[in-house]
Amino acid sequence: MNAHLEMNPEEVLRMKLEMLRREHRDLDVAIAALVDSGHPDQLRLVRLKKQKLSLKDQIARIEDRLTPDIIA
Repeated sequence: MNAHLEMNPEEVLRMKLEMLRREHRDLDVAIAALVDSGHPDQLRLVRLKKQKLSLKDQIARIEDRLTPDIIA
């Protein structure tokens, strides 16, 4: 019999957040390697930087959803 595992929405968001952070770090490494290559392909560099910025925005949105509102 297969056990059915359910994750609550917060757990799903936390897993997604970790995946996005990992992708963001990987893009950092790829961008640095491209820059260090001497004559980087500028179009590819711009695309990687845009992708990295998009990931940063997604990360920020998920962090905002996971952070409880503070009532002052």
